[in-house]
Amino acid sequence: MIRLMRLSVIVPVYNEQTTVRQLLTKLVKLSQVKEVVVVDDGSTDQTVHEITQVRSSKIRLFKKQNAGKGSAVRLGLTKVTGDWVLIQDADLEYDPADIPVMIEPILSGKAKIVFGSRFLGPHLNLLFWHRAGNSLLNFLVNVLFNTTLSDMETCYKLIPTAVMKQLELNSKGFDLEPEITCKLLRDGYKIFEVPISYTGRDFAEGKKITWIDGFWAVGVILKERLG
Repeated sequence: MIRLMRLSVIVPVYNEQTTVRQLLTKLVKLSQVKEVVVVDDGSTDQTVHEITQVRSSKIRLFKKQNAGKGSAVRLGLTKVTGDWVLIQDADLEYDPADIPVMIEPILSGKAKIVFGSRFLGPHLNLLFWHRAGNSLLNFLVNVLFNTTLSDMETCYKLIPTAVMKQLELNSKGFDLEPEITCKLLRDGYKIFEVPISYTGRDFAEGKKITWIDGFWAVGVILKERLG
């Protein structure tokens, strides 16, 4: 049984001035979170200013040119010092209050890798085509990798840092999520799912992922299974 873990949270952020301060304030208050590595992916609004308004020794800020979520996470992964790592979007669709729920199976020795499933827990209604696309991608992964995941696209993936680094991630954009999932399954890792809450945004509220990202995700899934 693991009684103590050092958790690093990677926060990739691009133009999230309205939510990032609130998000970081919630994260640094969690005793389970030992480090918050924020990677600004070339924001053009007041995001960086909002980040610097949160005073905490847990926060480490890195800035880079805009290249996508995957590239920001990969940079963050080179900076973390914790034994476990969790990715946290800066838009508050995922609630940091669920992080202790994610950690529990690891502390109790039930699991090594935990995914937070948006579809097992309470959630705000999602955009229909996003839900349909997510279901299709999820089905494809389950068929190709002979598994029964309910939410392989979830942002909330709690993984040992050493394992994350061994995956040798290449994605620059939102295809990061299927790449992580498929490489874990390909390498024989078992994934434990727990229900989390989810408050999805629409495009008017700043949602960035589009149907084009779905095509990239299919390509990644097929590459990791058949390539």
